Parts: sequence; C-alpha cells; structure tokens
Amino acid sequence: MWIADQWKEYEIIDCSNGEKLERWGDYTLIRPDPQVIWDFPKKEIGWRQWNGHYHRSKKGGGEWEFSGLPEQWQIHYGSLTFNLKPFNFKHTGLFPEQAANWDWFSRLIKNAGRPVKVLNLFAYTGGATLAAAAAGAQVTHVDASKGMVAWAKENAVSSGLKDAPIRWLVDDCVKFVEREIRRGNTYDAIIMDPPSYGRGPKGEVWKIEDMIHPLIRLCTQILSKDALFFLVNSYTTGLAPAVLTYMIGAELKTWNGHVESQEIGLPVKSTGLILPCGASGRWSAL
Repeated sequence: MWIADQWKEYEIIDCSNGEKLERWGDYTLIRPDPQVIWDFPKKEIGWRQWNGHYHRSKKGGGEWEFSGLPEQWQIHYGSLTFNLKPFNFKHTGLFPEQAANWDWFSRLIKNAGRPVKVLNLFAYTGGATLAAAAAGAQVTHVDASKGMVAWAKENAVSSGLKDAPIRWLVDDCVKFVEREIRRGNTYDAIIMDPPSYGRGPKGEVWKIEDMIHPLIRLCTQILSKDALFFLVNSYTTGLAPAVLTYMIGAELKTWNGHVESQEIGLPVKSTGLILPCGASGRWSAL
C-alpha cells in the first residue's frame, strides 16, 4: 500500500461505524466512509466536539451540519496551498490520500532532466496539476466542471503558481483526447482520476467499468515515445489494483517501463493503522 503520511495539517484522528473523524487544519470534520465497516467505541473528543458533520441519508445523499466552520479555509502540503469548503456529497475539495502520488511523480519530473508535458484528466480542484507544475512540468488541466476548474485556478493562485505553465480547460475528457489525437499532440505523462459515474458538460455519461479501459487505450495514442509516467486512480471498489496493472500493462507494453498498482491509504492516529482510500496504477519508464 502507498501511504500519504507526510501531511502536517491533515490527519484522520479516528474512524468507526461508517464514519471518519478528521482534522483539516484548525477544524474537525466527521464524514461518512463506506470502507469503515468496523464499530469501535468513539472515545476521541472530536466525535462530540466537531466543526462539521456530514449526515448521510438512508434515501441517498445527505447534508452538512456545522458548528463554527467557516465557508472556506486553507491547508498546506509542502509549497502547495488548498482552499477548502464543504460542498455536496461530503466533499471538501481535496483528496489527501493523493499526496502519495504527488510525491511519486514530482520526483520523476524533477529528475527527468528535460521539459515534461503532463496531461491531467478529470483534474478536479487541481491537486495533481499543482504538484506537477510545482515540480517543473508544463500541465494541461482538463475537467468537465466549470466550477471545479475555477476552484483549481484559485488553488494555483494561493500556491504561488498563477503564472505557471498550466492550460485550464473545461471539456469532456474523452472528447478532448480524441481531438488531441487528430491534432497530433503528445504528452510525456498522463494522469487520470476518473469518477465511478459522472456526466460531461453536455450530459455525456461516464461509467468507469465500461469506459476506463478504452480511455487508457485512447491515451496511448497521445503518449510520447519517451514517456515518463502514466497514472490511473480509482475509487471504485470493483476495480482491484491487479485490474489496473493488467489494463495499463497491456496497453503500454510497447513502451519499456514498469507497472505497479497498490491501494492508497492514510494513517489513523488513534490506532496506528492505515485506512484504505482507493487504488492507483502507476507506469514509469525504466
């Protein structure tokens, strides 16, 4: 398992009975987590004294309850600054476990000894985009949500990366890749963090089980001959790490490189154990 254990301002304090207790900077949140199927006594004081609690509804969805939580606040990871705010379906605008991947590809970019062009698909609020840009890459950031791209731009400004070579695009990721193939554009690295289910800006339906493999195959057509890395993230429990390895390995077999997939996770302060938070498949050049 790859563990994001370098955070200073974020931590999972405890987790039990379908929920996790987290510290986000100066604030404590309780959010649902389907992986937390165990039920231990909730002894930590944060279970009773919190700033935000997302209550899941049995009918689907849910709602936030607040106690002294601002509309927006910031946390930092190294040189990066992220603007957080609670919004629909329990999210805050950041997936802290992805820091394990940021650290991995940042090292590759810094050690490449050459310019690196990165394509970030389903780029959300820009965590991977900013990490790659801070490491020295030229990044193309693509997401179907205009609001998420605007949020990512805010994070770039807060991180001192306003003038970094980042191209911001609101677009359907599959259609964008198809256009890049026709244009003959290539990238040295590709990152994709697709949702389990979603819709594009014009209502295009995305279902990961049906579309992830065709997209990986499509992306190989815009991957440069001297590619540096290829990263696929999944939060879908049905896609085991070995499945990611198989798809990536099969489609990138003509490139000389190495594929490895693992669960990614975050440490839990109260137990010293690791909470699984999805999986990642990594290909890197030898």
